Amino acid sequence: MTRSPEKARLLAAIGAEPVVCNAFDADGLAAAVTAFAPELGYAPALPDDATRLPAGRAANARIRRDGTTNLLAATRAAGVSRFIAQSVAWEMSGEGQAAKDFLEQSVPAARGVVQYGQFYGPGTYYPSTLPTLPRIALEEAAARTAHALDLTTGINEFTEESATA
Repeated sequence: MTRSPEKARLLAAIGAEPVVCNAFDADGLAAAVTAFAPELGYAPALPDDATRLPAGRAANARIRRDGTTNLLAATRAAGVSRFIAQSVAWEMSGEGQAAKDFLEQSVPAARGVVQYGQFYGPGTYYPSTLPTLPRIALEEAAARTAHALDLTTGINEFTEESATA
């Protein structure tokens, strides 16, 4: 799911079946999720460009609160039994920390999984350097997404180090 028709074209080009929808439109989101009938819901919440992080703090907090609430409701309405949310691997402050706490409480309360770990590799904030722990190569994170369905409800580090945990 993306809000952007341009991103939908990129997703389709790599073999995904994109859905254009806005997570803040609760009714439209519920209709889109029900029509698509996914096996799981997944909620990342960061901009593609790290330089946009400071300017996007309020929007990021809103997607963690309102977007997560709407996605959880939409997946419940569609009968989706598993939900995975991507959190951040660093401490925040103010509204951002409150929104992170909300996500990390509401998703497990809905029997979902919160995973976190800083991605690195091509197309990430760290294309050629390693971020601090916890971290995971983007390719490894993608390969292990299905594994996350079997994780215990709660918060889990999503790192190479947790691959055998």
